[in-house]
Amino acid sequence: MYALYHGDTFIDIGTKEYLAKLINVKVKSIGFYMSPTYLKRTNYNSWIVIKIEED
Repeated sequence: MYALYHGDTFIDIGTKEYLAKLINVKVKSIGFYMSPTYLKRTNYNSWIVIKIEED
């Protein structure tokens, strides 16, 4: 499961596929939104994806 944020605003929780469909991007883009490279390049008001660990 993954959490999607736009800046500080929480959007939704779901699979990569679900979140990609929600914001109309490719699944590959959701993976990129989690990468250190993207986080260095992005500004405050961008998409951020965080992996949520399930117990």
